[in-house]
Amino acid sequence: EVRLVESGGDLVQPGDSLRLSCAASGFTFKTYDMSWVRQAPGKEPEWVAAINSHGAQIRYKESVKGRFAISRDNAKDTLYLQMNDLKPEDTAVYFCANSFIPLAGRSRIGVWGQGTQVTVYS
Repeated sequence: EVRLVESGGDLVQPGDSLRLSCAASGFTFKTYDMSWVRQAPGKEPEWVAAINSHGAQIRYKESVKGRFAISRDNAKDTLYLQMNDLKPEDTAVYFCANSFIPLAGRSRIGVWGQGTQVTVYS
């Protein structure tokens, strides 16, 4: 069974940092591109960051550039998202997905995890 399990979400204050993890199982993680997607309350999911299978190609949503860093450890079958200088607008459920482009309109592409909640409050 293909499975992605996110963890690391928390309730934090503006300016704080968090590191999210996504543990993969049931597929050959090192051969898949991966990404992070988030969904704020009452809003559509939005792509946040993506990394290719070898970690050589990385892309970010403009609003998180310079604050977030996506990375992966293929030996541990784990994807990460380091989030620094968090802002209230970063509040959302964060999902990992095994695709470089996990959204096509409103349609999900690839397998997604169940998500982890990040809340930034002031």
